[in-house]
Order: sequence, then structure tokens, then C-alpha cells
Amino acid sequence: MTPRQRRMIWVAVIITGVSLATFLALAAFQKNLLYFYTPSQVQAGEAPTGYAFRVGGLVEKGSVKRQPDSLAVRFTLTDGNAKVTVFYDGILPDLFREGQGIIAIGQLQPDGLFKASQVLAKHDENYMPPEVADALKKTGAMPTVDEFKGANR
Repeated sequence: MTPRQRRMIWVAVIITGVSLATFLALAAFQKNLLYFYTPSQVQAGEAPTGYAFRVGGLVEKGSVKRQPDSLAVRFTLTDGNAKVTVFYDGILPDLFREGQGIIAIGQLQPDGLFKASQVLAKHDENYMPPEVADALKKTGAMPTVDEFKGANR
């Protein structure tokens, strides 16, 4: 085997190794992404079952149901067109309340229930997560400034 052939074999081995490492890194990165879905997208079947993602919307008035002697809570998120039932077992943020925009991180169960591992609430009266605000504007369910401030008092 000539020196040129040996060099070409080494180049091929290095290119194959780099390609394999790149593929594995991208595959791992893809599994760790947290995509955002609206309740309409979840109801339409666009959200993956069994993979973590974010869902956001307004907490529907009258939908928060707490289990006695437990931190478990069940509530409904809406974007004005569709609803998703969320189950969360943990301490909710202090700012969590009905009529408020939130984002829940978790997995959609086969029965359609969203089991949240984390619930994020806005941090002041004038803030709503951008994803939630965009989704509500698209559906026409975005509250006015007066409605928004009134719901948060």
C-alpha cells in the first residue's frame, strides 16, 4: 500500500468519525428541545405524546381543582379556541391564579391529560410569556389591558 493510499484511508476514517459524532450530538440535542404548543395545537394532535414540551395559555376561570391533603392540582388551560387539562403535583408559583397566562412544562399522557413537571407564571402585572401572548392574539382571545389587570388583582 502506498503512502497516499494510507493517508486517504486515515482521511476517510476521520471523516466517518466526525460525521458519526455530529449525528449523535444532533440526535441528543433534538431529544432535549422543549417545543411550545398552544392548547389548539395539542387538541389537533400536533404535540408529541411521551416527550416533554411546553404548553401555554390562560388558566380558565373556575377550573382549578385542588386535591385535599395534597399538593396536587388540576386546571384547564385555554387559548380561546381549545382547552387542555393540566395535572401538577407540586408547589405552584405564588402568582398562579385563574385568568392568568402561564406556561406548563411536561408530557402529554395517552388519555389526553397533560402531566406537568413545572408550572411557570408571569412575574408582574404587565407581563405575559411571549409565546402565550402570540397564541392568544392569533385566536383573538388576548385580554385587553383592563381585563388583564383586573384578572390579576
